[in-house]
Amino acid sequence: MPFKLPVLTFKVFLWAILFLSCIPNYTFSQSKITISGTVRAGVSGENLVGVAVQIPALQSGTSTNTYGFYSLSVPPGTHTVVYSYIGYQTQRREITVTQNTKLNIELPVTAQELGEVLIEAGSLQEKLKTSQMSVDQLSVREAKLLPALFGEVDILKTLQLKPGIQSGGEGSAGLYVRGGGPDQNLFLLDEATVYNASHLFGFFSIFNSDAVRSVDLYKGGFPAQFGGRLSSVVDVKLKEGNNKRFAASGGLGLIASRLTLEGPLKKNKGSFIISGRRTYVDVFTGLVNKINKDNPEYNPIPGYYFYDLNAKVNYDIGPNDRLYLSGYLGDDLIGFRNSGFNFDFNWGNRAGTLRWNHIFNPRLFANTSVTASSYRYNIKNSLEGFSFDLTSNIKDLSFKSDFDYVPGNAHSFKFGVQAVKHTFDVGRLKAGSEDNTIAFSSGSSFTGVEYGVYAADDYNPTPNFTLNYGLRFSGFTNGKSNFNGLEPRVSARYALSENTSLKGSYTRMLQYIHLVSNSGASLPTDIWYPSNNTVRPQRSQQVALGISQLAGKGKYLITNEVYYKWMANQVDFRNGAQLFVNNNLDQEFLFGRGRSYGNEIYLEKKEGRTTGWVGYTLSWTYRQFAEINEGRWFPNRYDRRHDISIVGLHQLSPRLHLTGTWVYGTGNAFSVPVSRIILQGQTGNNESFVPIYTERNAYRQAAYHRLDLGLVYKLRPKRGESDLTFSVYNAYNRRNPYFVYFEQLKDQSDELTIGFRGRQVSLFPVIPSVTYNFKF
Repeated sequence: MPFKLPVLTFKVFLWAILFLSCIPNYTFSQSKITISGTVRAGVSGENLVGVAVQIPALQSGTSTNTYGFYSLSVPPGTHTVVYSYIGYQTQRREITVTQNTKLNIELPVTAQELGEVLIEAGSLQEKLKTSQMSVDQLSVREAKLLPALFGEVDILKTLQLKPGIQSGGEGSAGLYVRGGGPDQNLFLLDEATVYNASHLFGFFSIFNSDAVRSVDLYKGGFPAQFGGRLSSVVDVKLKEGNNKRFAASGGLGLIASRLTLEGPLKKNKGSFIISGRRTYVDVFTGLVNKINKDNPEYNPIPGYYFYDLNAKVNYDIGPNDRLYLSGYLGDDLIGFRNSGFNFDFNWGNRAGTLRWNHIFNPRLFANTSVTASSYRYNIKNSLEGFSFDLTSNIKDLSFKSDFDYVPGNAHSFKFGVQAVKHTFDVGRLKAGSEDNTIAFSSGSSFTGVEYGVYAADDYNPTPNFTLNYGLRFSGFTNGKSNFNGLEPRVSARYALSENTSLKGSYTRMLQYIHLVSNSGASLPTDIWYPSNNTVRPQRSQQVALGISQLAGKGKYLITNEVYYKWMANQVDFRNGAQLFVNNNLDQEFLFGRGRSYGNEIYLEKKEGRTTGWVGYTLSWTYRQFAEINEGRWFPNRYDRRHDISIVGLHQLSPRLHLTGTWVYGTGNAFSVPVSRIILQGQTGNNESFVPIYTERNAYRQAAYHRLDLGLVYKLRPKRGESDLTFSVYNAYNRRNPYFVYFEQLKDQSDELTIGFRGRQVSLFPVIPSVTYNFKF
């Protein structure tokens, strides 16, 4: 049955455009003139996001959007326009305007800038003045300086050091944001959705820091253009490539190496970048297996590696048009061969984006994108002539168009439309004998269309007050059932003084697809499942209030946010649920509700020889299901009462950086059997013990804490730049809990069980590492 987006969707979209274009703006008149243009980095030609563009004499200003475009309304006459961005020299342009004027700017790097030039988050002053709250902007340069597990820089692990963002446990790259689950995070890579952002069973993320330009994580107060998840949006933008000159960079580490090439397609017109990374653990395990192949007592080690590849090209096809094409390819692969038993398991993502930027006029900018993405896993197993092949995947094909309209300095409108066609293959199994005497297959396939239209306005009536309000209408249809709803968004800032701002936000979110994951499985066999008449969309509402304060003559930013989040139609599974090879999977679901609330305190310093941040989160997270815990509220597994992170970066000299992180977190909640029933055979032998559970997640693992240290030493090559990065992970060798199991205790005769004892399994001891990085 073909899918047709409801006519109502386009009616709402047209209504939004009409509504925004008809809003009166009494501060704007026909006598106003527009100065617009694009701001780029002088050293590479890449667009700069969030550059402050101001006219101090008029006490007015704006900032560049995601694509480096800005628009500013001024009266006729001579004006001094100031362009400022952290890490770059401030530029001033005196311009006399009598008509709309286009002014493109390239910002040179500051004289103090050493090493690689990277696109960074905005200044502390800009964070104070924006109405946006509950957002973390990651500096990739800081992430590269921080100590890392096995020396492999990971932007998601750096995000886990921010307040309100928790990891799932030791070595995990998963995110648990303000009480939400891992399926409630929307990962965007150059606007394409990524469904599994992990390599190496969650120890690393798929995002290669050499290819990443910027990372924004929204955990509340979501802008209206984002939807489809309840808890967070992780918006990752790739670098565009250097359109001035050819460059190469890379690194050699303990478990992986990487290489990035970039350069102009045509100088100042277009550029390319290609970045690859691969582990070589399989090379060493293969060598060990080969050495011991003739030893009958030797058990071969499974071969494992992961790789990823990012590529992007862009080109100016005219003064008002620019095309981008980017793609991602990544896989994890495990292989095992031994005595007729063959096992292969692989999982990975594919993503591609074709994007067109168009400037209609000095006040109207559009970005239109077509993206395709997929995530799949595949398990192949064969033993003595019998084999099976188990696969699940999700594929997306999407279209979206976003518009920025700036009628004057008081209003900045954003509106757009989005549509995604999902294709789900759930637990597709093929099994049989080599001679086909025994053969069978199973599995399910679904399709669905998710859509949305939105409109938002960033309103600045006075220098002290900023209001961002918007409305998103979203829906989902699978041909048999239809769901839709309104998602209002509002956030506001009021300046109590030049250095103090009050902020607040309210957000309603809907999520139409759900993650089915076997929490007891050691492999990432995740299945995404659509909403239907049984599995209803998840819903959430969140309110947040905060205060931001600049201190120490603007060197420090202190924020304090409190939040409360309600969640409905939360998903869990029946006891003994069969999650794989099940054509009636929706019958295994249980539905309940959740709530999460807390307080997040954050202190940040971005300038000077010593930079870093301190974060503290006090939070509570609960779930309630009628069929679980006798219907009583219980703490979620990742309910964490206290969460502390301290991050410090100190420049000892122009060539030497010392870094360190210390983290502390309350132990994860888990369930413990309070007693056991003994079952015996007729002869009294073969006893077994059935555990009896009462309260869900009523106990806690030991607290988690860890110190990591790093040292970056910049070398002096004849050409380009290079450094040695030394890291020590878990410097004081804390044995943090990975999981807890229970062992049987026997009497002296080793025949009678007298009890059970809990044992903790830890994962990583102290791990030193060294990485060589280069750029020329």
